[in-house]
Amino acid sequence: MKNQKVRKAVIPAAGLGTRFLPATKALAKEMLPIVDTPTIQYIIEEAVASGIEEVLVITNSNKHAMENHFDVNYELEERLKASGKDAQVKMIRDIANLANIYYIRQKEPKGLGHAILCAETFIGDEPFAVLLGDDIVVNKNSKPALQQLIDAYQQTQSSVVGVQTVDKKDVNKYGIVEPDVMHSPKGRLVKLSSMVEKPAVDKAPSQMAVLGRYVLTPEIFDLLKTQETGAGGEIQLTDAIKRLMDRQAVYAYDFEGVRYDVGDKFGFIKATIDFAIDREDLHDQVLAYIQKIARED
Repeated sequence: MKNQKVRKAVIPAAGLGTRFLPATKALAKEMLPIVDTPTIQYIIEEAVASGIEEVLVITNSNKHAMENHFDVNYELEERLKASGKDAQVKMIRDIANLANIYYIRQKEPKGLGHAILCAETFIGDEPFAVLLGDDIVVNKNSKPALQQLIDAYQQTQSSVVGVQTVDKKDVNKYGIVEPDVMHSPKGRLVKLSSMVEKPAVDKAPSQMAVLGRYVLTPEIFDLLKTQETGAGGEIQLTDAIKRLMDRQAVYAYDFEGVRYDVGDKFGFIKATIDFAIDREDLHDQVLAYIQKIARED
């Protein structure tokens, strides 16, 4: 396994998206658009920009729209060509050619750890990335968040979880890491001694929260197979990573970038506003409207 390239990624996308009902009654939450682009497309684009070659999306029986989005739509392309909309033809064909994307269903909603276990055959004996669809990370002036973790993996040859510091009042929403006090941090990289899923505010070992990006060694699968249910009555990936620390080193990397929690309604709205302002075709209109609202408030 030493010096293997991280070339595969897993994207768990089997959740029901209940926080976005009624929209998610018929539409996968991962297909909700930030302006005009589905959230899962941003996730896959980050993976591809980080050097990932093959992506496995963990779905359920109601997620057909995702598969259609990343497939070729010949009828739509022909209609666009007939209308002279060649730029749009190229855009939707580029989406279909983003990466080699595969799908497998998580037949029962048993948690994130179980969803990752569904990828065992696809991953085999390779290190691999995990990207959660609720987290979009923008890092305009440097490497994508996942690329930063992959670089840290290449340096340590160990599993790496992506973290950022959150407000103390919010630690009970995340997996929280505990740095190993016996090892000094190396820049943004720190060796871990433990992790805990959604701790009480007064019990959290730090304010460093795991935020939707991982590079894991394949040994995690053996642990997931025997992992007991944890928080929420589900098989938690955090619990399995904590057990992995008994076998091999695990690190946290404090990645650079602006992270949007698009699984939260306000986080989704913030992302939509920021992404719209960042677009040349929308910047002036959106900014003028926000300023108008501010004056009237």
